[in-house]
Parts: sequence; C-alpha cells; structure tokens
Amino acid sequence: MKQSKEFLLHKEIAVETVGNGVTRQIFGYNSQILLAKITFEKGSIGDVHQHPHVQTSYIESGKFEVMINNSKQILEKGDGFFVPGDTDHGVVCLEAGVIIDTFTPAREDFLK
Repeated sequence: MKQSKEFLLHKEIAVETVGNGVTRQIFGYNSQILLAKITFEKGSIGDVHQHPHVQTSYIESGKFEVMINNSKQILEKGDGFFVPGDTDHGVVCLEAGVIIDTFTPAREDFLK
C-alpha cells in the first residue's frame, strides 16, 4: 500500500460523494492508519454497518445521533466515539456537520 504525502492541503484533496448528503475527503494514511473527513447535510444517514477496522471519531461540527452496538447517544461539536472492529455502528445527522474518522488498519476500500 502506498502512503500519503506529508502535507495535505484541504483545497487539493478530492471530495468524493459517498451517499445522499454525505461526502468524504481522505487525508493522511499508510497501511496502519487512515484519517478521513466526512461531511454530512442535515438529515443524511451513515447507514448501520461494520468493518474489521478499529475506528475512533471526532465531531468537528454539527449534531449527530450515533449508534454503536444498539446503544444510541447524541453527540455534538467536541465529542467523539470509539468503535471496536466488527461492531455495528451508524449515524444520523441532526444538524449539518463534519466527523473526522481515523481507522486502523487503513481502510484500503477508501483508497482508489
């Protein structure tokens, strides 16, 4: 697997549409870690899913209902969450915002 360059300028990073009202930008990565910025419009949904990667996330802005393993919590700017590998999780965007996701190992499926 390749790795990202050292300096990552927001205006130079491709924006990928990944769902209705959801976009993603991939920042730094190598085979062990990947950082992604996910932008949500109000009402958009990050469907319940699971993957083998460990994920930790930071709510940069907005308000979200986050579900992890059938437990729900409302999170807003400054909050975060942790998802062990192979665990059901998803989000509903209550107020437009951004989530910063970090995965280990890297999500190769996010890289083209």
